[in-house]
Amino acid sequence: MPPASASTLALTPLFPLALAQVQLRPDPWDTAVLMQEVLALRGAATGNPEPGCAWTGDINGVWQLHRLEPFQWLRRQVERQAWAYLEQLGFCQGSVALHIQRSWPVVSEAGQVVGRHHHPNAHLSAVYYLNGDGSGRSGCLRLFPRHQVNELVPGLAVGHGGPLELGQNEEEQRWNAPWWDVAPRAGLLVLFPASTDHAVTANDDDDELRLSVAFDLALSAPPAGPQDPAPAEYLAPHPSQWSGVEAP
Repeated sequence: MPPASASTLALTPLFPLALAQVQLRPDPWDTAVLMQEVLALRGAATGNPEPGCAWTGDINGVWQLHRLEPFQWLRRQVERQAWAYLEQLGFCQGSVALHIQRSWPVVSEAGQVVGRHHHPNAHLSAVYYLNGDGSGRSGCLRLFPRHQVNELVPGLAVGHGGPLELGQNEEEQRWNAPWWDVAPRAGLLVLFPASTDHAVTANDDDDELRLSVAFDLALSAPPAGPQDPAPAEYLAPHPSQWSGVEAP
């Protein structure tokens, strides 16, 4: 009796990282205004103290762009898309409050990068690109997996000379991608969990600055009234219900 034929092996991608991308369509004049504002805020600076690092406003005293009048359109867009992101993740309407903690410009000249990091102070990160043609020449946002769950032997997905074939297209990198690159494009808004390690690759375009605006957002419980139940155990109460403690 001939052996039964085997079914085709099928792999199921579990526990994916939720990377959101939405192409906004701002008025070109408004974009030009924001670019001028960012460059004016940077002033005569050319980078951060670390050699080769792009200028980031958050460590240079420019960290509240969402409070400035020229950035109100962008603030509204980020808020709208952040709520849409939470909805698609399954958050129940009215179950959380959303807060913008800080927002800052990033200016990358030729050869400059932003090193690998994440934002432990926040829950949700957003980046909006003021320019870029989608080619990635001016530097890509690079997202790193927290753990390579499919490499089987630790180090194979990022080491040199290993047995894994890590190609450049989505299908080849599906199971053991060492990172994922997002090329900047004017008007593109990207959202992802703030705990995700990320970096910005080198600006290889000698003729163009790379201009973007980053946001840190945090979740809390909604404001609670006297008769409302206590906030969920792992959700911080609304900041309006915190009490400051004076230093001794």
